[in-house]
Amino acid sequence: MRLGLCGLISFLFFCHCIQGQNPSRRATISGYVREIGSQEALIGVNVYVPGTTTGTTTNTYGFYSLTLPMQDSLRLAYSFVGYETVLRTSQLRTSQTINMDLTPGQALAEVDVKAGPRGEKVSESAQMSTIDIPIAQVKKIPAFLGEKDVLKVIQLMPGVQKGSEGQTGIYVRGGGPDQNLVILDDAIVYNASHLFGFFSVFNGDAIKSVELIKGGFPARFGGRLSSVIELNLKDGNREKLHGEGGIGLIASRLTLEGPLTRSKKTGQRSGSFLLSGRRTYLDILAAPLINAETRGQTKIGYYFYDLNAKANYDLGAKDKLYLSGYFGRDKFHSRDKVENSDTDLSWGNATGTLRWNHLFNQKLFSNTSLIFSDYKFQIASVERGTTDNQLYSLQYNSGIRDFSLKYDLDYYPSPDHSVRAGLQSTYHRFTPSAVVLQNSAISQLTSNVSTIDVVESGVYAEDTWRPSSRWRVNGGLRLSYFKQKDVGYFRPEPRLSGAFMIKPDLSVKASYALMNQYVHLLSNTGIGLPTDLWVPTTDRVKPQQSQQVAVGVAKDFVDKGLTLTVEGYYKDMNNIINYKEGASFLLINDPTSANSVRWEDNVTAGRGWSYGAEFLLQKKVGRFSGWAGYTLSWTQWQFAELNNGQSFYPRYDRRHDISLVGIYELNKRITLSATWVYGTGNALTMPLSRYNADRPGMSFSSVDGGSGLIQGLFQNGRIVEDYGNQKNSFRAEAYHRFDVSIQFHKQKKHHERTWEVSFYNLYNRRNPYFYRLEAVNSTATDPGRTALFRYSVFPIVPSVSYNFKF
Repeated sequence: MRLGLCGLISFLFFCHCIQGQNPSRRATISGYVREIGSQEALIGVNVYVPGTTTGTTTNTYGFYSLTLPMQDSLRLAYSFVGYETVLRTSQLRTSQTINMDLTPGQALAEVDVKAGPRGEKVSESAQMSTIDIPIAQVKKIPAFLGEKDVLKVIQLMPGVQKGSEGQTGIYVRGGGPDQNLVILDDAIVYNASHLFGFFSVFNGDAIKSVELIKGGFPARFGGRLSSVIELNLKDGNREKLHGEGGIGLIASRLTLEGPLTRSKKTGQRSGSFLLSGRRTYLDILAAPLINAETRGQTKIGYYFYDLNAKANYDLGAKDKLYLSGYFGRDKFHSRDKVENSDTDLSWGNATGTLRWNHLFNQKLFSNTSLIFSDYKFQIASVERGTTDNQLYSLQYNSGIRDFSLKYDLDYYPSPDHSVRAGLQSTYHRFTPSAVVLQNSAISQLTSNVSTIDVVESGVYAEDTWRPSSRWRVNGGLRLSYFKQKDVGYFRPEPRLSGAFMIKPDLSVKASYALMNQYVHLLSNTGIGLPTDLWVPTTDRVKPQQSQQVAVGVAKDFVDKGLTLTVEGYYKDMNNIINYKEGASFLLINDPTSANSVRWEDNVTAGRGWSYGAEFLLQKKVGRFSGWAGYTLSWTQWQFAELNNGQSFYPRYDRRHDISLVGIYELNKRITLSATWVYGTGNALTMPLSRYNADRPGMSFSSVDGGSGLIQGLFQNGRIVEDYGNQKNSFRAEAYHRFDVSIQFHKQKKHHERTWEVSFYNLYNRRNPYFYRLEAVNSTATDPGRTALFRYSVFPIVPSVSYNFKF
């Protein structure tokens, strides 16, 4: 595999080097683009020749390279959403380095129209099914309890289905929560939620950029079927100490960033740092209420915290070091004095990334990363007797730990080619479960599942190519390899996407991607809770695989600052796994007999398919900004051992999904924003009838489809619910809500402060959270009737928060 990659990369480089070599007539301009005042590297800045389609964009580290014919006067433009466009004229007689600083603010309208910034045009990009969301917009959108959350903003995008009420679960084009590759500074985050899924682990104050890719995946990404969510932390302010934070109803946060040492040679700052922390105080707020309710007999506490840290240092003009990390934890504790029992739950992530950038020359840029990622979930429960002798003890642990090496090359031979190639190898250690049970009646029993060690590797090469003024193509190949004991899988993954320009601002696009996934998430709920279990591909469980085809149209309305994309897709998924009927992670071990059971015995493999259409009208800048999104989709799964082998709609299949987001800058002091969302109800499995198992035939009745009621008489005995033969045949009521917020800004001499008042679910829609069958008007002699009850969790929820910058 290594020889194949080396040959592929060498061939691409050789071809492009021949094309790009003509030193007597061509020269290269390269450099870094940063934000003025902070020297923060800017990702995705458009560097182009005005009035032409010749240009490039900065990479993840703010680097760009552009090779052009030599000329006496060259005019270059630097443009980026949310920043003023800069025009620079210079001679291009020899290769040179030009570093550029951009000023935050609105781009000049007359420059946009006359120069025609190519990089801001969605219609000119070969990539499709990709959405980047400005962090400035994320901070202005209404948020649940005032906590700004990038994952919940991603949920507002077409093609992304939301999970249960208020949760951060993400389901992209029919895929499950485990099929999303969530990356923070190159490190995988396996569980991206706090508070059992109601908040994500990402603090918006520390995030520099976020991008969602839901189809047409570039070859540099692999390991998941449905989406890539790439997040990058801020580098830190190189000019001065800067801070921001906020105080909300349930949590507070603080971020500090500033310069490190100053270079003796250049006099400029040679590095910077960032520290960002957040903690909730739910445990402090809830303690008095719980004590009053239980008279001090029960103590329940919960809190979460997270910490982001990053430092970077310039080793010289061509070498830079970056060290970043994340650590977060959720902790729940319950102490019952009456039962004399304790229960503890904790889960969290830890990541670390050490990166080395090296500039070989003006056309070749490299990055080497050492990456660590660790996710753990733990349960500890103890019951004691009246004399404190231990009667029962249960401990459950699961997790996944990664060590990775990643090497990437960016090569810019000419304006018509941008080549990327690299490799990554990850050593996974899975702990599917480890249970220790002690019981005084049956002595001490131990049942453990040993750790599972596997290696996952991939190599890739891709080229973004402009064969003519009308065509844009991104083609690539990824070779993935997975090894677990004596089992190995080698899979090629071709990728291709392209755009054809019908007009300067209108294009048609198409893409194809084959993806493989070697890790799986076992879930009973499909919500993505910390109790879900990460397991690897084995000799009995094959890798998941998907093929996705998408076609679409992209249109830019340059004078209005609008972009419109319409896409249709079809995705086929094979070897997806699910629990068998009645199985769960708690049944993986049998402590009563101390026999170990392989988790593979509790799962079944199947396939799924999804297809639909998506519409997105987006405006990123201006006094009024936001987007309108609509999704029409169908998703079905089929497992040989579920639903009698018949296909069924998974829980989060939604026929219609609508999101409307608006942000309006009333003036410099007041910002208004609102969101409205609508979605078809979830597909659920509900009982069709109930009957008395002790007296069969006495009373049997079915659901009334109109009223949703189950009526009948039941005698004393065990009641059995009949779910029928069709899984998820019941549709919950449609979900919709309206959120609003208003921000009041005040600029002081040395700091800025913002008060925000928001209302979640303004018109108090009682959206279904779950359904339950319950007896109505029952007595000792009359069982009454049975009705289907809907339960909601969030009515209108007001919140107030205070935010500051200095």
